[in-house]
Amino acid sequence: MRSRYSAFVLRLEDYLLATWHPDTRPAGMELDTPPRPQWLGLAIKAHTPLDDNHATVEFVARYKLNGRAFKLHETSRFERMAGRWLYMEGDIHE
Repeated sequence: MRSRYSAFVLRLEDYLLATWHPDTRPAGMELDTPPRPQWLGLAIKAHTPLDDNHATVEFVARYKLNGRAFKLHETSRFERMAGRWLYMEGDIHE
């Protein structure tokens, strides 16, 4: 999760796509399309292993967009494939 957050901060589309599960991976991302968020920090709230190959991570990522502060609170699902944890999808908390 932390590496994916860092990849969003650095706009590393190739890394994000490589760590996205092939069943849910988009064809591409538009990380350089304005408006671009200014990422401010990541807090991991919970990590829950479901079995040897599945886990969830609850996090809050803070950012600014056009001078306004926001937060993304999500519980993400990950699956381990060939020894690598891949992002499946997430549920946004309001």
